[in-house]
Amino acid sequence: MVALRWISRFDALVAAGALALMLLIPLLEILFRPLFGRGIENAPVLVQHLGLVLAMFGALVAERGQHLSSLGAGLAAAPQPQVRLAARIFAQASAAVLCGMLTQTSWTFVASEMDAQREISYGIAGWMVEITMPIGFALLGFKLAGRLSGRLAVRWVLGLLLPVAGFAFAGYSDGDTLSFWPLALWLAAILLCGAPIFAVLGGLALALFWSEGQPLASVPLSHYQITVNPSLPALPLFTLAGLLFARTGAAARLGTLFTALFGNGAGGTAIAAAVLCSFFTAFTGGSGVTILALGGLLLPLLTKAGFPEQRGISLVTSASALGVLLAPSVPLIMFAIIARVPINAMFLAGVLPAVVMVGFLLLVGGYLRRGKGMMAVAAQAHDFAAVRPALWAAKWELLAPLVAIGSLVSGIATPTESAALTAAYALLTQAVAHRELDWPHIRAALVDCAEVIGGIMLILGMALALTNYLIDAGIPDITIDWVQSVLPNKFAFLVALNLFLLVAGALMEIYAAIVVLVPLLLPVAGSYGIDPVHFGVIFLANIEMGFLCPPAGMNLYFASAMFGKSLRDVAVSVLPAVFAMLLGALSISALPLLATWLPGVFGLGAG
Repeated sequence: MVALRWISRFDALVAAGALALMLLIPLLEILFRPLFGRGIENAPVLVQHLGLVLAMFGALVAERGQHLSSLGAGLAAAPQPQVRLAARIFAQASAAVLCGMLTQTSWTFVASEMDAQREISYGIAGWMVEITMPIGFALLGFKLAGRLSGRLAVRWVLGLLLPVAGFAFAGYSDGDTLSFWPLALWLAAILLCGAPIFAVLGGLALALFWSEGQPLASVPLSHYQITVNPSLPALPLFTLAGLLFARTGAAARLGTLFTALFGNGAGGTAIAAAVLCSFFTAFTGGSGVTILALGGLLLPLLTKAGFPEQRGISLVTSASALGVLLAPSVPLIMFAIIARVPINAMFLAGVLPAVVMVGFLLLVGGYLRRGKGMMAVAAQAHDFAAVRPALWAAKWELLAPLVAIGSLVSGIATPTESAALTAAYALLTQAVAHRELDWPHIRAALVDCAEVIGGIMLILGMALALTNYLIDAGIPDITIDWVQSVLPNKFAFLVALNLFLLVAGALMEIYAAIVVLVPLLLPVAGSYGIDPVHFGVIFLANIEMGFLCPPAGMNLYFASAMFGKSLRDVAVSVLPAVFAMLLGALSISALPLLATWLPGVFGLGAG
């Protein structure tokens, strides 16, 4: 039984091992350089290729936990059980077939790399790592098909038959020209039925390349290119740092500190909750994690301060979306990678706009007003004596952003090394200083990080393949001409951009939105003279509002589950917050200095 358990968890072992090496190698590189004058041979390349292993096996972990991102609406959420069952079968069977197609195309890519005999480092050939792509897609197809039946024999038959059918079809028709629209309609149908987003994006990219008779290996090539991007290892390492903090009492210590700083009255508690949620989301990499980690802590504080329960839920749910603009949030890093602007410039660019967004949420959203339904609570004197011990207790958590941003902005570390230092700092301070992390906690954080990042990277790879096709087809140039003919001035474009991104954030998963939309919209923004860093802040400020809008507004789902409220009640409660954040995003759009001033002080820009 123990052996079977280890076999069933093999994907988690491989993914967690790859992540651990991604943390260890940059730390050794930093240590070896001053001691020996040189570091590990091709250390960055090794870490980047470990990212590919993490992506594929982390996606398998995400599938096992049924955490591969889907649209989460449509027929997959129909009230009739028969409709839901039919939609699930159709979506998962189709996704398994698509995984078979991706297995075949990635094997074609790996076979070409075998002929090239390209070495990464220490005698390790590139194909030895790249082969995780066809293996990973094949296993994903097997597992997705296997969920269609509870009987073991049937699961094995379907798990082999459906991916093999996709493999055979892709191999037979590679190089042929197929009609785009039948495939596109099929993909739209399975998306509405709940198919994983990565499969739909990958299938759409395949359909487009098929329609032109182009080689299908371009899709896995794009997946490989983005997963071995030099800056991409910063994503899982910063996420790991946040998850390590989330598994300790860091949230409680920060909550105590911010409450002591701002007071425990209605206004002070609201400010403390908004700042804490923003700060925590920036580090954990997900606003849903913030709701789960802080919801049980903050809602009692808000109700004790006089807030009605629904209003307190509204504040926690909406404020948890605001950390996207603060370093070292994953979307902030992701935008920098896709837009090819310095990560340290984006880290600095988001600071003032994040403050503006928090201010608009609190002021325009009405959380500082004693509105209808506010309970009368006796005013208490601000206990300034509580600030010093709270500050001392939370000192290690407060220094974490300085480690992350300082090491990067100062130039003493690359983005990957800065992320590794931050993760190591989180590990040491929480395990040694606070003694709140033991090996089971660390192991769980590694696996959880692999699960989150694996699903994200799979979406990114498939979305990049789609984006590369659109760029090669000249879609950005066509878009520029059309937009400029419809919106003659910069102001009109900015208003339209904000509204479009708000809708896009409600319909698209945030990482897919970044990879698909940024390469298309960034040239259009540039044609109006908008700085790329400023555009990035506008983009993220609007996309973060998508967390609060159905159907893809994940904060609504997390808050509904956390607080035991209906999805409708949570969605209605955050409407004033969405309006306030939209006004904040429009203000940031109109005042580019909010985004460009701080990077300019440090001599950083888009170049």
